[in-house]
Amino acid sequence: MNRAIVKLSSGYDMPLFGLGTCQIKESDIICKVIDEALRLGYRLIDTASSYRNEHHIGNALKELLPKHGLKRSDIFITSKLAPKEQGTEPAYAACMQSLQRLQTDYLDLYLIHWPGKQKLKPNDCGNAEARRQSWLSCERLHKEGKVRSIGVSNYTVKHLDEMLGYATTCPAVLQVEYHPYLVQKDLLSWCNLHNTHLQAYSSLGRTHLLSDKDVIDVAKRLERKPSQVLLRWGLQQNIGVIPKTQNLERVAENAALWDFELTTKDMERLSQLHRNTKFCWDPSGIA
Repeated sequence: MNRAIVKLSSGYDMPLFGLGTCQIKESDIICKVIDEALRLGYRLIDTASSYRNEHHIGNALKELLPKHGLKRSDIFITSKLAPKEQGTEPAYAACMQSLQRLQTDYLDLYLIHWPGKQKLKPNDCGNAEARRQSWLSCERLHKEGKVRSIGVSNYTVKHLDEMLGYATTCPAVLQVEYHPYLVQKDLLSWCNLHNTHLQAYSSLGRTHLLSDKDVIDVAKRLERKPSQVLLRWGLQQNIGVIPKTQNLERVAENAALWDFELTTKDMERLSQLHRNTKFCWDPSGIA
């Protein structure tokens, strides 16, 4: 696999392509998927406290890294702070618990998963204070070396601009839903302006885009899978992608992205599919 990387503002390298693990909770499946992913050259694993699989991933990596001749420093691990863990001390403690479950001394990337705090209404101004406290705890974790890079997920431009008023470290990564039906140009522009890397989740639009006529047409011409075309569309914009699957054949399919390119016309055709459709969550109402 071509291990394309991006240099983060923190100074560390991050693979542009990785393995998502959302909704994969069974230990035996996680072990099989990670085993195949490492064999194929995946070097980034994305998880979160709310996925409830960190302990299984930690156990799998303890077994599989030696099997594949790898060290901890050869892989990039991302985890995320859950909405219920927001706040100064809860955020710090949550990260320490993630480290323990993953059986590692440091995280390569730690993200605030959502701009709101659990149990607060979306319009509650307490959300802003909670994420401010959480970010300052992330900065502390970064300074202490427990986290190499810090960032946020599901933030809007409003949330990001607000951060500039209290953050001493700008987020290295913004992870958001991003695909041809949701081309978030305002967020991409913000990231480019502030040296923040944009990483996409749900690149296939929860599989909805796999049946889109334009996606299928491009895939047929290139003799590729629609999923590969959608992932390649992100990569060619220097947007990170982290597709998730429990199917070992798809683990391989998703990794076969480096021996073809979309033309400029293909890229434009797919980008013009934008219809502001969110298949996951909408953070725009979070105060």
